[in-house]
Order: sequence, then structure tokens, then C-alpha cells
Amino acid sequence: MKVKKSALVIISVLVVGYAGLKVVKKINLNQDYKVGQALDSLNGVKVYYNGGVDNVLERNVTKDNYNLGLKYQCVEFVKRYYYEFLNHKMPDAYGHAKDFFDPNIKDRQLNSKRNLVQYTNPSKAKPEVGDLVIFSGSILNRFGHVAIISKVSEDEVEIIQQNPGPFGSSREIFNLETKNENYKIDNNRLLGWLRKE
Repeated sequence: MKVKKSALVIISVLVVGYAGLKVVKKINLNQDYKVGQALDSLNGVKVYYNGGVDNVLERNVTKDNYNLGLKYQCVEFVKRYYYEFLNHKMPDAYGHAKDFFDPNIKDRQLNSKRNLVQYTNPSKAKPEVGDLVIFSGSILNRFGHVAIISKVSEDEVEIIQQNPGPFGSSREIFNLETKNENYKIDNNRLLGWLRKE
């Protein structure tokens, strides 16, 4: 009987903890910023503050009815950047961040859902400024994450991102490793990158 009660208590704590985490991920814990406040920009395309990573506002649709995504999620920024700066519309205008990378497509082949060339991490091709990087999902974020490469050097890559969390930075730097003529962005969750060619 004690075992059953202990198991029930543990399950109850986990359920309450999970429900609490879901609520916390939707609210703005950082009162230094307001949801929708511009934080950064790349080539004139702004990065907006979203508050909690699961905060969802309305859908952002262009005048020509192209879906950019939910304000101010990470997907909305990268699609807005590609639409406004690169004049690019993706054939599949929907999907979570992790869905931008298709594991069935080989390195340097066309990802037809995005109409972009896909590079795996590692790749024979070096990442470039303007590439869209894709991160897998995790325990705390099952939808994954996307960002844009803003700088590349011999041994580092900087990304610009929207919705990294209420205390996250719009810019993040990763090591760029070169081994056996392959380039690897040093992050275990980074699946690869997409490029308009």
C-alpha cells in the first residue's frame, strides 16, 4: 500500500510540475521588455521580443496572403527575413521549426518544401551569412528552433534569433569546426542549414 501511495504522490508532483512549466513558458517573466518590442535587426528585418517561448499571438500574414507564422515565434522571424530581404516564399508555408530540416534529403540537395538547398551538419559546404539554421526539438522545446546566420569567421558562427526565451539573447555564437574537409557548427541540436541559391 505504501508503494502505491508513494507512486501516486510522485506522479501528482510530476503532473503539477509539468502543468506549471507549461504556464510559465507562456508568460513574460522579464519585465524589462514588452511583447512585440523590437530588440535587434539584420539587414533591416527586426527581431521582436516574445516573452515566454510558448507565448502565441495572432498569425502574421503578408498583404499577398503569405503565411509568415505566429507572432513572435522563431519561425515568424526567419520566414519574414527570407520574404522581406531575400524575396523568397516557401512552398510549404507551415510547420514547426524542426520541420524545416528534412532528414531524408542529402547534403547540398534541394529541400522542395522550402525551395532552399539543404546542408547537413556537418557539411562539405561552409555555412554562410543569411543561411537559415535548424535545431532539433528537446525535452523543454519539442518544436525545435530556427535562426539566421549573421556572421561567419574561420572558427565561429553567429546567429540572430527571435524567441530564445525571456532572458535569452537575440545573438548567439557557436564554434565552427573543420575536419576532413567538413564544416560542423558545434551544437548537438543543430541539424543543418538552408540556403537560397
